[in-house]
Amino acid sequence: MKRAILLLLPVLLVTSCQNKHSFTVKGTIHNTGIKYIYLNRVDVNTPVLIDSAAISKKGSFSFKVKAGEPEFYQLGFSVSNFITLLAEPSEAIRIDFGSENLYDGYKVTGSEGSEQVRVLDDQLSATKKKLDSLRVVYDAASKLPDFSTRGPELDAQFTSLIKELRKKNIAFIITHTKSMASIKALYQRIDENTYVLYDPRDLQYLKIVSDSLTRYYPHSKNVQALAADTKKELEQMYANRLESYAKTQPSKSLNPDLKDITGKRISLSSLKGKYVLLTFWSVDSKDCIAENLSLKETYRKYRSRGLEIYQINVDENEARWREEVRFDELPWINTREDDPKNPENARLFNVRAVPANFLFDREGNIIGTNLHGNALQIKLNQIFN
Repeated sequence: MKRAILLLLPVLLVTSCQNKHSFTVKGTIHNTGIKYIYLNRVDVNTPVLIDSAAISKKGSFSFKVKAGEPEFYQLGFSVSNFITLLAEPSEAIRIDFGSENLYDGYKVTGSEGSEQVRVLDDQLSATKKKLDSLRVVYDAASKLPDFSTRGPELDAQFTSLIKELRKKNIAFIITHTKSMASIKALYQRIDENTYVLYDPRDLQYLKIVSDSLTRYYPHSKNVQALAADTKKELEQMYANRLESYAKTQPSKSLNPDLKDITGKRISLSSLKGKYVLLTFWSVDSKDCIAENLSLKETYRKYRSRGLEIYQINVDENEARWREEVRFDELPWINTREDDPKNPENARLFNVRAVPANFLFDREGNIIGTNLHGNALQIKLNQIFN
């Protein structure tokens, strides 16, 4: 008896190992004349066909898919008739469809992520149906004499439904920060132009999910795309804040006037008529040092064509700043915060991390923020070439 168990053990180990790198999908759908169902993997925003399965006379089908981490999949008949799965290795997913409209009342078990996605899709679908019904009522009411009273009431109901769905998605995100299903909650749309998370303040949830998932799934294409989108949105938000702040403050508020390395005080406004790259940096940052070295070639290339660099150091140690400027032979305007312990200019420009930069046009308007590497080269090439 013991020998039989020992012989069986290697088989169990091999099977277990194989399951760690794949998942299965089995399901049933009745009363359909369609013969095949398709499975696409979603690479960020692009569905990629990975397999198809025949639907038996009894309505059953099955897939076995190799996988290394949680990913989104589309299971369905066409680009308009499918459901979304969030499948992980080793899962045995079971799906039962109620009708040929696959997303209408299906059941899924064996996959926590896929069940979470189903909940989100059901919430969105239910809200859309209510909004569609309201539109019909609104159109009919618009032809009646009491529309001046009835119209605002219907508008309020419409807004209330959208707000309620937003609250549900936020609640989901807060309680599922470790699940990639939260990506679905972030990007759901009510229609082509309206996200469920429509408020500018909702950017905080984008960052919460991005930070969390990057910790757990750093190699996921979907998570990497989320992180890139979050960075882009945050940079745009900071730029918008800065622009808004600049419009409401005296021009001198965003006009650094600091001593250069020779002790001469130079203001940013004195450079009007040139394109100016205003940069903030620190000797302690390797990224800053590397960027300075690459900027030397950029400066050599475009200086004679109207580019100036006005650099502000934020370090408390003045001697190290002077030493670094001389050692790396930085050829542009090198200045330093008057009081590094209270970096007024960095605060006014809402600098959160270094290196940071702001590109000004000849009139002194900000036309770019945090342009580094290729992004800066492309922008300067557009300006000067």
